[in-house]
Amino acid sequence: MVAVAYSGGRDSTALLHATLAACGPLGIEVAALHVHHGLHADADSWLAHCADQCRDWAHQGHALRFEAERLPADAIAGESIEAWARRGRYRALRRMALVHGAGIVLLGHHRRDQAETFLLQALRSGGVAGLAAMPRSIERAGITWARPWLDVDGDAIEAYLLDNELKWVEDGSNADLRFARNRLRREVWPALAKAFPDAAKNLATAARWAAQARQANDEIAAADVLHASTGDKLDLATWRSIPPERRRNALRWWLHLAANRPAPASLVDRLMFEAEAPGAHEWPAPGGRVVRYRGTLRWTAERIGDAPTATLVLDAHRPGRHVVAPWKGVLLVEAVDVGGVSIAVATSLQIRARAPGDRFQSGSRRPSRSLKLQYQSAGVPAHEREGPVFCCEGRIVFVPGLGIDARFLAAAGEPQIALTWLASEA
Repeated sequence: MVAVAYSGGRDSTALLHATLAACGPLGIEVAALHVHHGLHADADSWLAHCADQCRDWAHQGHALRFEAERLPADAIAGESIEAWARRGRYRALRRMALVHGAGIVLLGHHRRDQAETFLLQALRSGGVAGLAAMPRSIERAGITWARPWLDVDGDAIEAYLLDNELKWVEDGSNADLRFARNRLRREVWPALAKAFPDAAKNLATAARWAAQARQANDEIAAADVLHASTGDKLDLATWRSIPPERRRNALRWWLHLAANRPAPASLVDRLMFEAEAPGAHEWPAPGGRVVRYRGTLRWTAERIGDAPTATLVLDAHRPGRHVVAPWKGVLLVEAVDVGGVSIAVATSLQIRARAPGDRFQSGSRRPSRSLKLQYQSAGVPAHEREGPVFCCEGRIVFVPGLGIDARFLAAAGEPQIALTWLASEA
């Protein structure tokens, strides 16, 4: 199954038609995914047009499904309409693609779209990551997002539509000069293209070179972070030993890994100067905060508020990611040869909040002690002690930050799994 993001506009109409032509002889089914943003008076008619067009193509013998989703009006204060629409659109496309079993979603961006993105990023002082613009293909959250037409000129797409007598809808909001891309497209681009006829091609090429540079930077940063971190902690002394020109790059990479989102430049700048400054010990960050503790930096998620009072039961014997929504986290399960818990134990894990009297044994020859003492001994800061505990028949099996209780470690040769708690991923 291949999915195509289908807005009904010029580019997505051509892409969907071309995808049907390519997939038909191969027996590959196609899903057309439409997102209704609810921002334009004609949005309902666009949805109807897309549904009718897909119905016609299906009647003509194409293996085509149509799916649409309306975005909820949940814009975040301070977030631009463009950012809200983009965030909601990709979430909706991912949900619909997964429902239809499509592992790839095709997007209709072309060469001039790429050139415009490069210019907008440059005008916003974007770094190498921004100048890399849109990736040709990237895997995120189980979906491959692909842009097969990044080297195709927009005029060629329009010619394809005319040759095949295809109809599309025109989005009147593309003329709204409140949006930066529209201002660039209508007021700047005509003069730029007149002065530099190869502007689109050359700027798209520059974006491709920036993407190559970004990949090299990422590989260097990943190696530096591997050297300077232990688990989820960045050791400040080791980080300071990294050559200065790579230190910022490594910090940015570590923050992205820790928070699962790009780090604001303002946060990176502050940490570059304040991470080891006297008195500084905590910095706000999107979705959480960065904390200095015992010579390390740690990222911690926002407090989840009051802990759930009910005990949950989870069958976690299969490797993979098990969402625990009430605790706003994910239990990562991985098959291991040693150091894990028996698969039989994991078939019925009880998940609950900490309780008075809870005790944990960190080693087979060590006594069990209260969770508070074990946290202190292991150097787990207070803000990382808010997660759930995992039990079997009322006895603690696994505690985030401490690991598996020694009394539940599987015997050698027994099928077993390792458990890792990932906060704020649900």
